[in-house]
Amino acid sequence: MARKKLADIIGDDGEPSGKSWREGELIDAFNLVRIADKQTAVLQDWLQTEPLVLTDHEAYNFERIYKRGVNLIPSWSEEDLRIKFIGHILDLGNLVDGNKIVTCFDKTISAEVEGIRLTVKADFMMARGIFDVIRTPYFHFQEYKPTKNPSGDSMAQLLEAFLIAQQKNNHKNPIYGVEVIGKHWSFVTMEGKEYCISKSFDATDRESLEKIIAVLRKFRYILDTRLLPNDE
Repeated sequence: MARKKLADIIGDDGEPSGKSWREGELIDAFNLVRIADKQTAVLQDWLQTEPLVLTDHEAYNFERIYKRGVNLIPSWSEEDLRIKFIGHILDLGNLVDGNKIVTCFDKTISAEVEGIRLTVKADFMMARGIFDVIRTPYFHFQEYKPTKNPSGDSMAQLLEAFLIAQQKNNHKNPIYGVEVIGKHWSFVTMEGKEYCISKSFDATDRESLEKIIAVLRKFRYILDTRLLPNDE
């Protein structure tokens, strides 16, 4: 496959176009390996969680958000989904600033990976940094609503973010992330050239939504106890 020019990746306004790379193109360009029929050890560990325990306040918010999602997700725009639902789930999942970690929405990141300049806007990102200065990315989140379409491939954008993160952290740690398409959440990890995708969890199903939050909380535990100490 021909190498893409930076002008093909960045739009006229300087923002990433989000249209140039498809998942298959990234697999071809960077010799990636897609694993979806089984779980790697890293993904399996991430998905192994204890039953979700919520405080009274958290339980109240869970019920409110769950009922809102069940009734309204099919009618929401991408921005509605992010503001009215996803942001609250991230908060319940403890994906917040603190302990040397910053969180960013709509953060554009870039790096040269194997001679190709990649630039992508992450819908949500967790990284070691100061204010909006990103040093070591650990977690990325991409979403599209309602489905993938020719103007944007959310998995491709997630993989771009993963490749950029690997470059920035010198491939020291696995990279973690989530792809959301409407009500469907898939957890993704990447080690080296291999990326592994979990089954899809339906956020409008109560048990699945509890699992989604538990997995997000498990990532925060992994971040605080393994990834951050490894980067000291």
